Amino acid sequence: MKIRTGFYTIFLSTTIMASPDLIRRVIEKTSYEFEKVRDFEAKMSVALKVPGLRMPNKEYKVYFKQPNKFKANTKGFGVLPNTGLFTSPKDNFDNLKNLYLENDFKPDYPGSIMISGTVISDSLKAQFPNEYAKLTFNPTVDVVVDTNQWVIKTVTSRIDTLKLFEIFNDYEIVENQYKLPKASKVEYFIKDVRLANWLKKDVNNMIGMPKSFGGSEDDIIKGMILVKYSDYKVNINIPDRVFKKRPSN
Repeated sequence: MKIRTGFYTIFLSTTIMASPDLIRRVIEKTSYEFEKVRDFEAKMSVALKVPGLRMPNKEYKVYFKQPNKFKANTKGFGVLPNTGLFTSPKDNFDNLKNLYLENDFKPDYPGSIMISGTVISDSLKAQFPNEYAKLTFNPTVDVVVDTNQWVIKTVTSRIDTLKLFEIFNDYEIVENQYKLPKASKVEYFIKDVRLANWLKKDVNNMIGMPKSFGGSEDDIIKGMILVKYSDYKVNINIPDRVFKKRPSN
């Protein structure tokens, strides 16, 4: 099988799956596209859709600066996905090991490929109850890259076939040259009794769960966060002081 893209033709075979050079080149091209945007300011609206939980839509004024500075301002209480919407492609892949091209991937978009890998437990911002829990928590992450635009379309985290969360991104061309998301959808596949901890990305409460967790689809509900972006201002030299936390009173 082969996929034609604007950059090259990818032959998906057992040989190419073992090729770290191709994976490295895909990561480099995607990172280069991401790093064209040194910083931006934008408006962001967030809608939370979870069974049994009602929350009004919120609007934020957000700021981003390379490599990983992010700030969101809003009035009152709000929920933001803590899953790394603005994480660079390089940082995403640096958190994975044993990378390979998924040979059985059937793309929804021409020129898309899937790179999969296992999460490096040391990269997680979590406190593990013991070394055994740390060693046995090894979800797989599937990243779909659009090689026509060199952007990440979806990120899926799973344990075997059980999905933990999934991110979908749609892009637009801003100021005639920058590819930035116009909408993102984050889906959490969660147990209702652990909703708050999942939305806070509390990995501790996923570790050491009984084997019955997720044993059937009836145990799982789907939470969804819808994010829309507008009014981008790109490469405006945002000063570092914007990202400093104000001391709490």
